[in-house]
Amino acid sequence: MTDAAGLDVDHFVPLAEVHDSGGFTWDAARREVYANDQASPLTLIAVTAKSNRSKADKDPAQWLPPAGGYHCEHAAQWTATKLRWNLAADDAERQALLGVAEDCPNTTVVYESAS
Repeated sequence: MTDAAGLDVDHFVPLAEVHDSGGFTWDAARREVYANDQASPLTLIAVTAKSNRSKADKDPAQWLPPAGGYHCEHAAQWTATKLRWNLAADDAERQALLGVAEDCPNTTVVYESAS
């Protein structure tokens, strides 16, 4: 990537997914903290605009990055973000993550709770 104009700042776990995964119970202050979370390098990421549009508000059952070599890291970061914010995963999402994890024996999920 050579042109910053082609980048977006993306929520690794999209706001709509957060809402559907338990964030609907959060008060406005907690939603704002998530939306602007700079305490974790996982919550907000720089991605190409094309990738951001492709992912939209999909979870791993509906979308994985086109680069297969990034699937393990993507699944670990998704899981870490969900754990950090104490968010649920629906069955299809959980099954997709477990399917990716089968191919990732050396990948570890690391996170710090947002409390």
